Amino acid sequence: MSGVTFQSKVPRADREPRVMLYSHDTYGLGHLRRSRALAGAITRAIPSASALILTGSPVAGRFTFPRRVDHVRLPGVTKRSDGSYVAQTLGMDIEEITELRAALIETSARQYDPDILIVDKEPSGFRGELLPTLACLKATGRARLVLGLRDVLDDPDLLAVEWERKGAIEATRKYYDEVWVYGQRDFYDPVAGLDLGPEVRAHMHWTGYLRRELGQAEPPVEDGPYILITPGGGGDGEFMVDLVLSAYEQDPTLAPRAVIVYGPFLSGETRADFEARVALLNGRVTTVGFESQIETLFVHAQGVVCMGGYNTFCEVLSFDQRAVIVPRTVPRLEQWIRASRAEELGLVRMLENGRDGLTPEAMIRAIRNLPNQSLPSQAMHAGLLGGLDYVTQRVAAMLAEQHEQAAQ
Repeated sequence: MSGVTFQSKVPRADREPRVMLYSHDTYGLGHLRRSRALAGAITRAIPSASALILTGSPVAGRFTFPRRVDHVRLPGVTKRSDGSYVAQTLGMDIEEITELRAALIETSARQYDPDILIVDKEPSGFRGELLPTLACLKATGRARLVLGLRDVLDDPDLLAVEWERKGAIEATRKYYDEVWVYGQRDFYDPVAGLDLGPEVRAHMHWTGYLRRELGQAEPPVEDGPYILITPGGGGDGEFMVDLVLSAYEQDPTLAPRAVIVYGPFLSGETRADFEARVALLNGRVTTVGFESQIETLFVHAQGVVCMGGYNTFCEVLSFDQRAVIVPRTVPRLEQWIRASRAEELGLVRMLENGRDGLTPEAMIRAIRNLPNQSLPSQAMHAGLLGGLDYVTQRVAAMLAEQHEQAAQ
């Protein structure tokens, strides 16, 4: 990599604040949606600030971005079934595509010259692609470096092996000024099994969950009551959608109707098969391919059946929806850990194979019982959804410190 140092064209004290967010996005929507929520909150709270998101998501262009927020699309990679990666479209091997992405990240950071860099989940980036940029930013001392982690990463033992293999522990210790956990300490500690050392621990912040809002979007006009079915990005949600359809096929009295949002990654023959089954249900199930503002469908739903991803969990809490979570357990235990802990606290109901059996009968019972579940708000405590406020306060404090230093 180039190792070029960063030179600002405008003195920091004389320009508007800049925040860069890195989201590797090799799979799914979670990283981009979290970064987008953070960028929007920061620019609303600090109107003079701008935010630039670096993302590998293939569907980034299908989202609208808030005012003063833009994105750079990194060349995409796809994870194969054997765990290896391949470039999505460019015909390059994985080493070449990683070098290209790393160069684009470094160039973007050098030109944008951020005051703060917020990295989502992967301390060293995809295959270490972020390390050259981190080294340059750290050497100049011009940007504050923040590692942002969701509330749950994986089983602690598996995570420790993964982070050791990736050099993530070393990168966290070496480069980051702060670590933000987008959850609460009494819910779960995502780095409990990692030997990060006392210095890193001293600079950790539990922000609370990232509240989602409807914003300027208008809720769709739906014909009567419905429950929302969402597998997130949809790439691994086939089993849950199949289970819901089987429940409605088996029980012709099951109500209310279901609105399924497939997500952008559930497509092809699988989706065509689902659509054929939906057509036979005579309107009792309707479908949406992709909704970039899925918050609009949460507003008037009578309940939610979903997988256990971080963003969906935030939406369930934010819109105070009774929810049945059907978590995946491979390739990570993240969703199962989150759902089981949330059920323990009375926030949701979890449907899992070992205990309930993932059968149409179990799903029928879960849907019928949704009205009898407690609302999440009946079990939530103060600060649980305070993440965006906490983040914007930390960003404002960091910017103020930098402004004072630049003015000296």
